[in-house]
Amino acid sequence: MELVNIIAAAVASFAFGAVWYSVLGNKWMEVSGVEVVDGKPANQSDPMPYVMGLVVSVFMAGMMRHIFAGAGVEGVGRGALYGAGLGLFIASPWLITCYGFAGRPRALTLIDCGYAVFGSAVAGIVLTLF
Repeated sequence: MELVNIIAAAVASFAFGAVWYSVLGNKWMEVSGVEVVDGKPANQSDPMPYVMGLVVSVFMAGMMRHIFAGAGVEGVGRGALYGAGLGLFIASPWLITCYGFAGRPRALTLIDCGYAVFGSAVAGIVLTLF
């Protein structure tokens, strides 16, 4: 049952990312410097970023489940709070540091950190539903 829970949380956070970047896609393409062809990322037809994104979402959800079990996190509210906290205080500082030293635009940092925070909250919610 734990594996199903982890996979469900991974798929939910990945799906949230699809919505997040659909809404913010134009701005993200502008500030990320990604090559654009006909208004879409040039590598859009390459399946590897999607496959790898889903795979690492499973790793993320598995580790979140482990942390939640050790911390006694139960309930949707606490799942959302702890998930968002992991995104805000664990994932985002790494992005902020790497993007800062690379001279990446602040808007890119905000978009990607926003996904880390809210995507982790979504995973946390799903992990506490089962």
